[in-house]
This record gives sequence, structure tokens and C-alpha cells, in this order.
Amino acid sequence: MTAAKLKSALWVQAVVRRCDLVAVPAMVLRKGDPDSGAILVKLLARDRTCTVLSQTRTLDGELVLMRGTGPAPVDEATADAYIERQRSRDPDLWVIEIEGSAPDGRLPFAERVV
Repeated sequence: MTAAKLKSALWVQAVVRRCDLVAVPAMVLRKGDPDSGAILVKLLARDRTCTVLSQTRTLDGELVLMRGTGPAPVDEATADAYIERQRSRDPDLWVIEIEGSAPDGRLPFAERVV
């Protein structure tokens, strides 16, 4: 039996709310399909480098976030180009931008980052 899937709009709202609770700026740059749109998260570090995370599932069905721009942070122009390429392929895509991280350095996700 597969696990219940959370609607995209609800997942995005939850992440933005978690960021708000720890005073981390987060905004929805692009709204996608509210039920099943794919989600990209652009993490903008204090040094202006970026990491773009993409939701995916493991072979076991676990929801994880994959580093779409590679293991090392990239400059903002590279991150934006990656997001644009993904948007051109998927018109239902959500894009969230999060600046910095929580004071304890943790990200506002329950999902693992791979």
C-alpha cells in the first residue's frame, strides 16, 4: 500500500509557515497545480549562493528532496537558469525561495535531503 500524498499547495503553505515561525524569509515565486504540481525549493544562502531542491520519491516511496543543482552551491544566475529550464518543461511547477536558514541551521522540511 502506498502512503497518502499531500497536495502540493498544502505542502508549500506548510513550508512557508514553518519558515515564518523561525523568522526565515520565504516566498512563493510561482504557483503550480494545487493538487499534484512538482515543487522546486531555491535556498538562497547568506553568501548569495544557491541550492535548488526538487521533490522526488525513493524506490520505497519515501518523499525526499534532491539537490537539483548538484552537491555544491551555485551562483544565483545558475540556479535561476535551472529553474527556468524546469519551468519550460513543466507548466504545473511550484517554485519557493527561502533566504538563509533557521537560527539553528536546520531547514524547514521534514523530508530528507539527498
